[in-house]
Amino acid sequence: MHEDGNGGGRGSESHPSGSGVNQPEFLALEREMTVLLRRARANQGEMAREVHPDLESSAYGLLVRLGECGGQRATELAAFIGVGKATMSRQLRALEELGLVAREPDPADGRAWLVTLTAEGQERVGRVRDARRARYARRLADWNPREVSELARLLHELNRGMEK
Repeated sequence: MHEDGNGGGRGSESHPSGSGVNQPEFLALEREMTVLLRRARANQGEMAREVHPDLESSAYGLLVRLGECGGQRATELAAFIGVGKATMSRQLRALEELGLVAREPDPADGRAWLVTLTAEGQERVGRVRDARRARYARRLADWNPREVSELARLLHELNRGMEK
């Protein structure tokens, strides 16, 4: 078995052979996804620190979501990120203290609040995302643009499939 726990060790033998889990393409997928996710976690921490030195790694995705979707209720954010209300409240409080988000009354329901990026939050998150895309462009400069589009399409399909 490989050092990282991948590579088709004994644990996969209990699955029926017809299910495809022992097929080389699924073994390769598991291995590559493990590497991708490990790198993504490390990069998320770096990007969070670029936004603000005191920003928790896990809060970076929350800021990106607000940047892409605009104001959201805390319950919507918690559901999207996959955390409980207490965790979301703690993260939002920390983001407010850093000046990256603000709460404002929800125009559709005066009892509820929307969380939005502040101007400072928009500027910082935008700068980090621009830099990340520039790194992708440099690292994939020898790829054909159609290949980059195809990779993005396939990752989108994978993400949609994982939601089911």
